[in-house]
Amino acid sequence: MSAGHLSGPDSITVGILTVSDRVAAKEAPDEAAGGLQLALEKLGWRVEVRVAVPADELQIRASLVDLCVENRVQLVLTLGSTGLGPKDVAPEATRQVLERELPGLPELIRSKCMRRAPAAALSRGVAGVRRKTLIVNLPGHPKAALESFHAVAALFPHAVHLIG
Repeated sequence: MSAGHLSGPDSITVGILTVSDRVAAKEAPDEAAGGLQLALEKLGWRVEVRVAVPADELQIRASLVDLCVENRVQLVLTLGSTGLGPKDVAPEATRQVLERELPGLPELIRSKCMRRAPAAALSRGVAGVRRKTLIVNLPGHPKAALESFHAVAALFPHAVHLIG
């Protein structure tokens, strides 16, 4: 079965894109991606590719396009670069590659996460579809990334089914 097809009723193929200058330069470990990969595997989902790029819109866009087309994953989760800093450009880069935006997912993430961490309201993450791939921006902090993922993970199998 190719990477782009479900191997079970709720199995999903995933690409993780970390947006971090330090991780991309191998100056820091990718703790958020490691924790997220474990959570995905516990659900029986397959991480087909993990990649890190600096916080640069062109590189983020190129990586997203590659993950959606070349690797044919059903879900791309980006980590990091969703805040208010000058280098936080993942939402802008993501919007440029989306064919259809899906505002409900980031709204739900923020809503659920704000209950424990009011600063979640400052996240600018977006979500949407390119071709047959769902793309969702998550924060880069390991704990926030996992909480954000778990806030919407139950919706991913149905969304992937509708897209595919």
